Amino acid sequence: MPFAHVTPDLQDDLVRLRRDLHREPELGLELPRTQEKVLAALDGLPLKIELGRSLSSVTAVLRGSSPGPAVLLRADMDALPLTERSGLEYASRFADRMHACGHDLHTAMLVGAARILADAEFAGSVIFMFQPGEEGAGGARHMIEEGVLDAAGTRPVAAYGLHVASSFLPSGLFMTRSGPLMAAADELHVTVRGAGGHGSQPHRAKDPIPATCEMVTALQTLATRSFDAFDPVVITVGSIHAGTAANIIPAEARLELTIRSFSREAHARVLEGVDRVLRGIAAAHGLDVEIDHVMGYPVTVNTAAEAEFAAATAGDLYGPERFVWGPNPLTPAEDFSYVLEEVPGAFVFLGACPPDRDPATAPFNHAPDAVFDDGVLADGAGLLAELALRRLASA
Repeated sequence: MPFAHVTPDLQDDLVRLRRDLHREPELGLELPRTQEKVLAALDGLPLKIELGRSLSSVTAVLRGSSPGPAVLLRADMDALPLTERSGLEYASRFADRMHACGHDLHTAMLVGAARILADAEFAGSVIFMFQPGEEGAGGARHMIEEGVLDAAGTRPVAAYGLHVASSFLPSGLFMTRSGPLMAAADELHVTVRGAGGHGSQPHRAKDPIPATCEMVTALQTLATRSFDAFDPVVITVGSIHAGTAANIIPAEARLELTIRSFSREAHARVLEGVDRVLRGIAAAHGLDVEIDHVMGYPVTVNTAAEAEFAAATAGDLYGPERFVWGPNPLTPAEDFSYVLEEVPGAFVFLGACPPDRDPATAPFNHAPDAVFDDGVLADGAGLLAELALRRLASA
């Protein structure tokens, strides 16, 4: 059985790359400096490289010594609009941008996997998917539309990705699960329209505020009384705005909410149910309602066989004590879900909480003081490379 070859020099190179990326984070779909650094890190490897047309993506294909199937490995590259408070000597140079989700580690790990595989013997092809715009811009969907899944000339038989965690997992511990791994996420922006008037004469107005309050409580009832507790949904109203003074009935009220779900069936049902509840309450009060649905990412669903394969590979490579099965899906959303809708595969978490911090209390991803352990870089690169090698060998 093959084992990915990781050298101390590779770890040192990946730390330098990761910290260089961390100093100069970029947002969204346009990451010109990040793309430039990735291309420089891949320079000299026997790769066929294509750059994105509508985004700063990098797609690199490595051909084996003989024809065969393809496997896809993915890393996201974009940062978050946060002001860093980590205190690191290589902290972001920009006041409003930070690699707070670990995408700089993901990028360095995928470069490492490419270097490992460039020296390996295998049949088939590996697609390296360096993706911008995971943080809300749907970069994976854009890359799929531009042909990343067909970059090797044949669709991948499997796709794999890694995500580091600054808390909840000890450094170096891998975790995944079969089936739903991360939630679908949607937003609704709702405007309830009535007729304004004087607060002393509510019967002469159409007050949107009581109806809006009723909507909030009805949505919580929808979530707890219409869905299986073992296939739940989460509805959170995060913003309500109405009115300008105590004695003025406003003409409209606004609320914004997020909806999380963990299966495709629940996702479809909750969107229909929320629409029905909002429109029904508005009609009962003689009001109009406008609902703007901002579709988020789908449920991230691991193929059962690929999750088992990833677990076995991590255990073989680093020891069974370095892997745990996740008991429940995680509530954040992830746009690798678009890839997994098209290709069998698995998404794996890797603990990167610094050893001097408690994973139970350390700042989570997206926090301005989140810190990640560089010591996991070579291990992440090694697992990605080994997944590709073994999957190609078994196809």
